[in-house]
Amino acid sequence: MNGTNLFKIAIRALANNKMRAFLTMLGIIIGVASVIAMLAIGQGSKKSIQQQISEMGSNMIMIHPGADMRGGVRQDPSAMQTLKLENYETLRKECTYLSGISPNVSASGQLIAGANNYPSSVSGVSIDYLTIRQLKVKQGEMFTENDIRSSAKVCVIGKTIVDNLFPDGTDPIGKVIRCNQVPFRVVGVLESKGYNSMGQDQDAVVLAPYSTVMKRLLAQTYLSGIFASALTEEMTEDAVDEISTILRREHKLKETDEDDFNIRTQQELSSMLNTTTDLMTTLLACIAGISLIVGGIGIMNIMYVSVTERIREIGLRMSVGARGIDILSQFLIEAVLISITGGLIGVVLGCGASYLIKVIAQWPVYIQPWSVLLSFAVCTVTGIFFGWYPAKKAADLDPIEAIRYE
Repeated sequence: MNGTNLFKIAIRALANNKMRAFLTMLGIIIGVASVIAMLAIGQGSKKSIQQQISEMGSNMIMIHPGADMRGGVRQDPSAMQTLKLENYETLRKECTYLSGISPNVSASGQLIAGANNYPSSVSGVSIDYLTIRQLKVKQGEMFTENDIRSSAKVCVIGKTIVDNLFPDGTDPIGKVIRCNQVPFRVVGVLESKGYNSMGQDQDAVVLAPYSTVMKRLLAQTYLSGIFASALTEEMTEDAVDEISTILRREHKLKETDEDDFNIRTQQELSSMLNTTTDLMTTLLACIAGISLIVGGIGIMNIMYVSVTERIREIGLRMSVGARGIDILSQFLIEAVLISITGGLIGVVLGCGASYLIKVIAQWPVYIQPWSVLLSFAVCTVTGIFFGWYPAKKAADLDPIEAIRYE
């Protein structure tokens, strides 16, 4: 018996029991749709986090003072004074893997403009800070190197600061805001970046020349940290090694001494978050995959019923020359048709559900082609796996006993 005839017989058998075939497919449909939707949610979350990290500067490097032991007591890193302006100048001159570098000092306080106020902080940075953090000036301009050299009382502010200090829509350019009684003239407004993946408002920023913040607000000579940016993301590790070597030399540390500074990169954060989202995606896919197993069990159950109902038919076919392989193929084709048809409907349903989740719930959703192919392949294998045993049972029937079956 050729394959075409077997296929026609399988189609006819399923057509005679449409409702039963559809209910059998339902487990596969729900399983495939669930897997696609869950993977789309997981991959969408991962892609959203990667995009937000990229907007923050995927090749950004953060250098902070390291904690020190004094009298057996571990000191607070924020109280350490191991990073100096001289270190920043040396790194800027000698580092070959950096595209930008900026010192960082920060002074917290109440920002005041007229009758409005807002609690925030003023960050003292250099011009390179915009490149490192991928910030852009939307209105006005960035302060200049001359402003840094002269410790000018000027600043660039974010959208959140504008909304809270100038709620009536007044143009902030040229206006004066105060922080701890020190006046700063607004020279620029940054483009809005919204919240990052950790829920921090990236628009609640006030940037001023680092020399101004150090002299007029903090009266200190050491830095809270240094921000840098590698030439490319692939060069980040080389840049970290270079920075570490220079700082250890500048701080006159021996080979046996621990670093008195900490270096962190965005790649570490990205790797940690990706691991978390991958774990959640796998968990969601496994939960959804249970539906596929349940669907496969449903196929096996229905195929057993089908074999039992058609024992006499099987006996008649075998008595007129049908071989065991023909009977096996017939029932296996039925099982595979059920799983493939259910898989196709599940793919459509899963893609549609993912789109609805994106539109209605506003969740980040991203359907990768491999997730669709994987789901479809799994449902096909499920049909073959769970359909094999009932088909094998039908093929092993004795023709005489089958014809006598009541």
